[in-house]
Amino acid sequence: MPKMKSHRGAAKRFKKTGTGLFKRSQANKSHILEKKSPKRKRQLRGTIVVNATEQKNIKKLLPYI
Repeated sequence: MPKMKSHRGAAKRFKKTGTGLFKRSQANKSHILEKKSPKRKRQLRGTIVVNATEQKNIKKLLPYI
């Protein structure tokens, strides 16, 4: 059986943590920042762990990561 391919769009968006969970960056931080408050922009920094209901779907898209 041939190797499975990783979903390249998902590979660019998700990284795996040491415990095997996936983390992602937060949305709404790329443009139209003038109307967003400094507090809101600051809270959108960094990464968060993907919701538990989506972990299984991402694992299918990234079989070798």
